[in-house]
Amino acid sequence: MSRDRTHTKPDAEPPAGAEPEPEPESVPDAAPGADPDADEESEVGGLRRVPVQQRSTERLARILDACGALLDETGYEQLSTRAVAARAGVPIGSVYRFFVNKRAMADALGRRNLDSYTEGIADRLATLDPNDWRGAIDAVLDEYLSMKRTVPGFSLVDFGAQLPLGTQSGPLDRIPVDPATDPNHRVARRLAGLLSGHLGRAPDPALHRTVLVAVEAADALLQLAFRTDPAGDPWIVGETRKLLRAYLARTFD
Repeated sequence: MSRDRTHTKPDAEPPAGAEPEPEPESVPDAAPGADPDADEESEVGGLRRVPVQQRSTERLARILDACGALLDETGYEQLSTRAVAARAGVPIGSVYRFFVNKRAMADALGRRNLDSYTEGIADRLATLDPNDWRGAIDAVLDEYLSMKRTVPGFSLVDFGAQLPLGTQSGPLDRIPVDPATDPNHRVARRLAGLLSGHLGRAPDPALHRTVLVAVEAADALLQLAFRTDPAGDPWIVGETRKLLRAYLARTFD
């Protein structure tokens, strides 16, 4: 539930001692020896190509797993595609078959997190009474907290390639939000669909706006909770739960 922040330094020089990012052009799309998986061309979800065979799908999963692990170990600034390739056990050309740069790779990791989040919430909702909207909201919050605490790289990437707090500058804060790509809009669309289906409501624009406000409010409070305590300050998490229930009662009661 976090605003995209990797756009703050798109062309920043790597820190002293960090391995520089190789230019994507230095790795041809069809490098000699590359697997002939014939991945489909795509710019969706940060991917240059969508894998269409199991071997290629598994390779992509290893790359994203390695990206998440290295984000926890080194942070975003020192992350490099070459290090990810080495950790994943794949050639550097395989990384560039899927991603133009590390920003695209981190964004794809965030999108995978959102898919996992959606699946986790759906599993939780399946055990609940359809009339229990408070239980449904708890499921949404609890699944987020679980991922925040356990999923590699989630604390930095979340659901869209964000950087740690404090990296935005004033002018960038005023860049208009694009609902099509903004991470919190992505989350709100998924949640509105899940909640409307579970509670038997129409997924109309009014519900989406309400859920978006709830996502934005929860995002700010949960960022505070995890800045205060790496495990998530229990009191702030509890207040977040109360705030969400109070706000959403106007819509769901």
